[in-house]
Parts: sequence; structure tokens; C-alpha cells
Amino acid sequence: MGSPHSQEDLEICESDEEEELVDDRVKSPSSSLDEVESKLRALKLKYPSTEQAEAADDSMWEEADDILLKSPQSASPQDLTEEEEAASEEEGIHSLALGALDNSFLVGDSGIQVFKNMRQGVQGTGVCVNFEEAAAYGSAAPKKKPLLMRAETNMLLMSQNPGGIHQLDIETGKVISEWKFEKDGVDISMSDITNDGKAAQLDPSGSTFLGLDSNRLCRWDMRDPYGMVQDLATANAPPVLTWAQGHQFSRGTRFSCFATTGDGSIVAGSFDGQIRLYSRDTLNKAKTAFPGLGAPLTHVDATYDGKWIVGTTDTYLIVISTLFTDKAGKTKTGFEGPMGNNMAAPRLLNLTPLHAHLAGSNNKFRNAQFSWVTEDGKQERHVVATVGKFSVIWNFQQVKDGSHECYREQEGLKKCYCYKIVLRNESIVDSRFMNDNFAVSGSPEAPLVIATPMKVSSFSLSSKRGSKQVTDH
Repeated sequence: MGSPHSQEDLEICESDEEEELVDDRVKSPSSSLDEVESKLRALKLKYPSTEQAEAADDSMWEEADDILLKSPQSASPQDLTEEEEAASEEEGIHSLALGALDNSFLVGDSGIQVFKNMRQGVQGTGVCVNFEEAAAYGSAAPKKKPLLMRAETNMLLMSQNPGGIHQLDIETGKVISEWKFEKDGVDISMSDITNDGKAAQLDPSGSTFLGLDSNRLCRWDMRDPYGMVQDLATANAPPVLTWAQGHQFSRGTRFSCFATTGDGSIVAGSFDGQIRLYSRDTLNKAKTAFPGLGAPLTHVDATYDGKWIVGTTDTYLIVISTLFTDKAGKTKTGFEGPMGNNMAAPRLLNLTPLHAHLAGSNNKFRNAQFSWVTEDGKQERHVVATVGKFSVIWNFQQVKDGSHECYREQEGLKKCYCYKIVLRNESIVDSRFMNDNFAVSGSPEAPLVIATPMKVSSFSLSSKRGSKQVTDH
């Protein structure tokens, strides 16, 4: 596949050959980015900034920065040093569920492993909940999407085949409830679930969560309308979740992924590349719809304050500012009102041709996310995504800075190629920053947790240079 097997291999590749490849990239962009540029030109009525001088677009982004509380001063991305590493109890890890309180969790084919959250990262506890020990699961249980709830004492596990939810009490390690999705007496499926807001998993009484499939966006309520407590031992069939709010679209949405902000506003990505913004209480009509650039979106995330969005496609990440000024001169986000022709052109995050080659043609970008904050007034400082054996980190302050060196020689849509790479020796399942509460004094960010099928590792940002686990570009 051409993917490197050691940090030394990667460092050897970063030489004059890289400079030559970068020069080629400036003169002749990759075909995928050419398609994006063509699509953007075709959408100039939607993105008016693209048909004006570049300064006009910069002013839109800079205005957004001025309105935000300034993030702590952050120069170029710092090196990462490995702080903790723990072997997985089993192979087949496919999900990482980070907690903001005591524990985080790895979800695999046959069980859940519990890790202790610490200032240095996550540390193995030796505790594992085996699915086969719970009557609700069979030995061939399908992959499950985890969702922490109720002050992280409960975990929801969604199976798509068959569709439904299992509610796990983390403290006892037992499945206490199971539910199925149904509307108007008809079983329906969900392709994804997420919390009601960025900090909703910390609510000890939370009972609702959001669900998505290609033409549905809805809120589910686990509280039994008849006040009955489910008894798994005697239940003949799973009870039905209450459809608390939502909309079943007749056609056209083709939803593929979604995420929430701090106040519960919703961003939904689509297979056609469109990004739609919904307020918390209005799920039947998008406040704002950003046109697609051609590539399907596989993952989206939003900042806590809802002023920025990052979307993931197979070959690039797209970053969008949602801020605009309405006719009354008031600054709003696209979650609060329609942006119309006030959309700033997006910016793209991509690998250089060299690193794209080293990552391997079969590897795709996955799960781009901002660093994780759950409090008003705090700002996300980084974006992280995975591609094959790489965990790729961008300094978000640099991405937003219109005078950043990456953009100086570029025309049209701005693309940022400045990032850090953390290299693992096997494909990465997921990589995420821990909650901002775990940032130590003197570090610009909370630890980064990287999960592979065999182990989980934690990295801390520091001012130390020459770390063996990271390479600059």
C-alpha cells in the first residue's frame, strides 16, 4: 500500500522530494480539488465571496474571529509526546467513546473496555463488560454505535441490524433496557444517533437523544409514556421509543451524518455534500443550507458556540464559518436564521501529495472533529482527523487566519496544508481530543487519544521538539 512502517521512514521521505511535490501541487492541484473549485465557481450565487476579491472573503472570516472571544495565544502546532499506552483486551475495536468525567470506553465486537480519564490521557483499568454475558446480545452481535448519557453512568448502544437501542448501566455492567424504533406503528431504522448537545451526556437526568437516517431527523424519548419500568426477564418484545419531535422528509435530504452544538442546534451532512443547519426546536426545516461541493459527507462536527463547522469527505475536510450579519445589522449564526447570500467561501484541509501517497490510495479521511469543550467562553484550538495509520492535526487558529503562509500564493478557494501527523503501526479506529477539563497547565490542549484495533494511546501537546511520534509539515 506504500504506507510507512516507522516514524524514521516518514522522516526520510520529508526531504527535497517533498518540496518538489509541493511545488507540483501549487502548479497542478489534484483532480479532486479541481472538481471542488469547478463546483464552487458554479455556485457563485450561493457563495458571493468567491466572485469578489479575496480580501472580501478574508474579511468575512476575520469578522467572525473578532466577534469570538479570542482563543489563548497559539503559535504553530506544538509537538506531541506519548504519555500513556494500553493494550486492548481484544481485537475488533471499532468505536471510541470519550467521557468528560471519570472514564472513557472502547467498544469492540464482544464487549466494552473501561479506561480511566487522567491528566496524562486514558489509562487501562482491566474492567471489561462482555456482551455475551448479557441476555440482550447474541454471540454474533453487530457493530454498535455508543452514546454516553445521564452523567456518563449509562451508555446507549445502537445496532443497525436489527435496528434498536440497548441501554447499559455502566456501574453494574448490565443491560437494563432495550428499545426499538417505531413511528405510527411501523418499525423504522436509524443510521446514526447523537446527544442533544455537546454537554448533554453530563446531564444526570437526560432521557432524550437525536436520531438520523437518510430522510428522517428526530428526537427520541426513553421515558415510558405509561410510567412502566421494563423488565428484561419477562418482556416478550422491546418497548417502543417515543418519537418526541422530528420530521420525516419525503425526498431530497439524503442525510449521512449529524452533530450538535452546545445549545442543541443541529448540523446535518448529506451524501450530495450539502450541509444543513437546524435550530434545536425546529427539525422540519433547515435555517440555512450550504450547497455541496460534489463529494459525499461522511462526518460533521460543530464548535460548542455553533460558529464553525468541519465536514469530512473521503479526500478533504471542509471548514465553514456560520456567522453573518442580518438586515438589522445583528450578528447571528446560520442556526438562528437564513444566511442567504451572506455565506463566506469555505476553506479546505488536505494532505500534501506526498503524505496522501504515503497514507495509501485506499485510505480515506474519517471523523474530523474539533477539540472538545463543554463550557461557554472556551474555544476549540485544533481539528483532528484520521486517514489510514495517520492521525492528522490542524491548528484551528491558523486555518482561520487569512494571512497564514499556506494561503499566500493561492488563488480561489483557500486550502491549508499545515498540520501535524501522528503515525501508528496499524490503521487507526478513531482519534479525538479529551475534554478541555483535562488540559494540564502549560499545555495548549487536552491529551489526544488514538485508538487502534490493538491498543489505545494518549499524546500531550507540549513545547518539546523532536518527538518520535509526530512529524511536522
